[in-house]
Amino acid sequence: MAALAALRIDNALVMLDGDEVPAMDGSARDFVSAIDEAGVVALPAPRRALRVIKPVRVSDGAGWAELCPAEAGLRLDVEIAFPAPIGRQRQALELTPETFRTELAGARSFGFLRDAERLWREGLALGANLDNTLVFDERAAINPHGLRFADECVRHKMLDVVGDLALAGASIIGAFRSYRGGHGLNIALLAAAARSGALAPEFESAGKGSATRTGRSLSP
Repeated sequence: MAALAALRIDNALVMLDGDEVPAMDGSARDFVSAIDEAGVVALPAPRRALRVIKPVRVSDGAGWAELCPAEAGLRLDVEIAFPAPIGRQRQALELTPETFRTELAGARSFGFLRDAERLWREGLALGANLDNTLVFDERAAINPHGLRFADECVRHKMLDVVGDLALAGASIIGAFRSYRGGHGLNIALLAAAARSGALAPEFESAGKGSATRTGRSLSP
């Protein structure tokens, strides 16, 4: 979802020969490479978007997430706080196909060795290993090739945000900010935005990049 949304692909047929999309290493790198290899065709039709027209915020204990209006595009600002050695990390950027390719697509799923060992003892997460997960002990990442980014963990959380926001069904024009967020908060934020009428549909003219508002907010 994140790769399709970030590369601005909104008309695609996805075919699976298993029960779910392969998790790979939790990053979008291989999906971006496959999309780039296949190529993208522009269609003579307006692109649907959802503009944030008023702030909306949700929280869950110490964590929170919010959407605010912005003039154009999607601005992401994500901060995480984990025990050492991950600690607090923050990253902010304007989402474009190029920033996604270079700054986010390669960020892997991550976790702590102590949690992985507990899950393995319980017969869970048996597919997780150092080839497909970024794993930390008490001191550092223990993967043989180390980190892809110094702040890879927050970049992966930002990658998650891109995929979660894509569930809105159209590109979001606005500014997203979160602290200690996750999939649950991201989805709750979309639901709150829909309930409060914070998202207004509009259409970008084909080939021009201009937008036409529909004049109403999106609500259930």
